[in-house]
Amino acid sequence: MENPLHRSLQQNLQQIINEFGHSSDLNVRTFQVPGAADSPVAVVYMEGMTDTEKINDFVTHSLMSVNALNDALPPDPDAGTLFDFLQSRALSTGDTHILNQWDNMINSILSGSLIILIDGSTTCITVNLQSSNERSIMPPETEINIRGPKDSFTESIGTNISLIRRRLKSPNLWLESMNIGAVTNTQVAMMYLQDVAPQHLVEELKQRLKDINIDAILESGYIEDLVQDDAITPFPTVFNSERPDVVVGNLLEGRIAVLVDGSPNTLILPTTFSQFFKAAEDYYQRFDFTILMRIIRYFSFFIVILLPSIYIAVMTYHHEMIPTLLVINLLAQREGVPFPIVIEALLMELAFEIMREAGTRMPRAVGQAVSIVGAVVLGQAAVQAGIVTAMMVIIVSLTGIASFTLPGYTLTNAARLIRFPLILAASILGFYGIIIAMIMLIAHLASLKSFGVPYLSPFSPFDLEGQKDTIWRSPMKSAATRSHVKGRSLPSNPQVKTSSKSSYQNGRNE
Repeated sequence: MENPLHRSLQQNLQQIINEFGHSSDLNVRTFQVPGAADSPVAVVYMEGMTDTEKINDFVTHSLMSVNALNDALPPDPDAGTLFDFLQSRALSTGDTHILNQWDNMINSILSGSLIILIDGSTTCITVNLQSSNERSIMPPETEINIRGPKDSFTESIGTNISLIRRRLKSPNLWLESMNIGAVTNTQVAMMYLQDVAPQHLVEELKQRLKDINIDAILESGYIEDLVQDDAITPFPTVFNSERPDVVVGNLLEGRIAVLVDGSPNTLILPTTFSQFFKAAEDYYQRFDFTILMRIIRYFSFFIVILLPSIYIAVMTYHHEMIPTLLVINLLAQREGVPFPIVIEALLMELAFEIMREAGTRMPRAVGQAVSIVGAVVLGQAAVQAGIVTAMMVIIVSLTGIASFTLPGYTLTNAARLIRFPLILAASILGFYGIIIAMIMLIAHLASLKSFGVPYLSPFSPFDLEGQKDTIWRSPMKSAATRSHVKGRSLPSNPQVKTSSKSSYQNGRNE
């Protein structure tokens, strides 16, 4: 529904003041432009969001320059003539736009822009003079690398877009923006290579974003939860990264990046399971070393989800599978332990998760020290008190260490959740329970899709061409075409269709 501006300057200003509830940080200044006595001008901006030095340099000083305006303006100019002059000649900044809708003007004020209103005109000039009170570009905190770029995204969507364009200098890199959130009006942008990304995928994502009906978007996790195909799964079906080089690499593969203002985490979709095992520096090192590291990551993933359950199954039902001397040693450790082995494992896993969470939430200066000391002291004390065995401490510690080898932190969270059902299955049926649980897990993974792309591709359905960048990574010299830049390519399947979603009614609770 259109809501145009009023022709009366005083009426516009009064309505703006009323809508903002007479807020003290709303600055409204009315002044008379020399040579235009019949057309007063007003500037409106939010204090703290707009750079006051830029206002004085590029707006106020220009408008109040008597000689320049008197020489250029005709005698007694009307509102239209004054508006055209201010737009084309008076303002000494090029980042200006013309607005004629009330809602768009309010959004510009709330975004940190300055608004120029002229009496007798139903349009206004918006000048982008946002203050630069933002976090500087820092090294990434969650995606640590030894070799490669050290910059990461910030909370400013403009800065994040520039970091991507600085690496990908192509006119085919298209950007589409929209505001989502009935209350927050958060800017959300999608970036893609127009000649690489599938058009049906672009249209599907655009429609899903438009269908979102919610009060607030405070972080990219909101968008991730609202656009994913299947929310009833522990596995992440939307990849996120805080590294510009990772986003650019995925754009070259035909994927789409979604940036959210106020969040340093950029979403990448569609997503496959193997994507979470690839680190940024895999493409900056020799291919043979990269293959070794990826084998270790896949092996570590299976350690995280299977090692405690395998130990429980062996110690409870399958003693014959390990050497006799080792069985005697392990059983001797358990003589003074009052709990069944499954309770012992659950207690240790729970204690480790508590220490992990405490280390994350505590102040940075003491968090790491407390988590290390807590793990050593509690583990040693628990063994001496006869609550747990030394072998169980080793199993849980190795499981926790292996979880930190995965580059995709969201997949680590999924592995932490899956570990507990597998422990229960092993305690009930031993290896039979583990096998049944793994069959169910693989079947679930095979049923997942991310914007129509099978989650397990290129493993299932099997794609020989896609194997060049899963566990194996081909040498750079073998990449002959653009579609295999760095050995990576988006799984292509002509049978894949994206699943449409009619609407997302995840809005306010009434």
